[in-house]
Amino acid sequence: MPPEARVVSTYASYQLLARDIDRSLATVSKQPAVARETAYFNENIGNVKTVEEFVGDSRLFNYAMKAHGLSDMAYAKAFMIKMLNEGVSEPTAFANKLTDKRYAEFVKTFNFAARGEEAVNFSPARDGTAAKYQIEAFNNGVDPLNETLQAQVKYFKENIVKVTSVDEFMAATDLYGIAMKAYGLGDRIEDTAFMRQILEEGVSDPDSLANRQTDAKYAEFASVFNFAERGAGTTTYRPAVEGTTESYMRQTLEENAGQQNDGVRLALYFERKAPSLTSTFQILGDKALAEVVRTALGLPDAFASADVDRQVAAIENRLDIADLKDPEKLASFISRFTAMYEMKNNMSSTPNISLLLQPSTGFGLSTDMLMTLQKLRG
Repeated sequence: MPPEARVVSTYASYQLLARDIDRSLATVSKQPAVARETAYFNENIGNVKTVEEFVGDSRLFNYAMKAHGLSDMAYAKAFMIKMLNEGVSEPTAFANKLTDKRYAEFVKTFNFAARGEEAVNFSPARDGTAAKYQIEAFNNGVDPLNETLQAQVKYFKENIVKVTSVDEFMAATDLYGIAMKAYGLGDRIEDTAFMRQILEEGVSDPDSLANRQTDAKYAEFASVFNFAERGAGTTTYRPAVEGTTESYMRQTLEENAGQQNDGVRLALYFERKAPSLTSTFQILGDKALAEVVRTALGLPDAFASADVDRQVAAIENRLDIADLKDPEKLASFISRFTAMYEMKNNMSSTPNISLLLQPSTGFGLSTDMLMTLQKLRG
């Protein structure tokens, strides 16, 4: 859309989609092409047993690649086969050595190297917990072939999938006990009030009880048994199936937004990825994230060609990545980005200059510099 035709600001367009993200995603899912490809994926992905079968079915493979933001690399099948066959277990694996972590995320989701024929149907709550329970038992001196252990694992895998809520989970003391021991939380089994709060609050809020614990096992447990976010589907959730369709909807939403205003696409993408960032190098390794940060901090596009250490220093001098885990600070950063994006691209909608001229929150440009940019824009 040409700048002269734009009426709604970048930030307003972003908010329109982000404010009720579930509704926005539901609208995307009903688009005929999206619904058709999703139906094909859901009907066929569960039958895939090998890397060759996966990559060989272009509709399945392309759907998965798009879900991970890798559509532009769908043609490079030999490249992707190499990564899928190597997996991500070893630090030296090809996917782990790439700066762009989307590849490692893709391989982790479709982890044929570690899980073989069960890769696409792997469920963290069912299969992951059962495996962890066996490892914990082994570490405590139990023979992996012990009949009692094998019976417990079989019972757990057959019955955990019937659990649809926190209440049912905690009431099924045998299943709950196995899960708690699997994640090294056996000593907290009797502390039901505490664990109920852990499960009910989930992990999406940085201030949730699980996220406030110094022991990461609580957040891991709440992430796997994420009833707060996935509800009744928690114990049957498969990253390669349900996780991929969720990612596909979000990716499509962002791409659709970008057709009207690329600033909105970038804002939505940054909102999705920023809370999980732990390093400036992750930003620099992702073109979209890097563009958002450079724009928000007033760094020129040419800065992307500067020495990496110089880029890191400049960003870290202006931005504390830990702040992006705070929803309010993240929202403030995105607001700043959208305003700066419109100034940079000379869009006709008027940025909220009052926002830009607020006292510095560590996000970069001084008031004098912002005033200068605004004058240049005019």
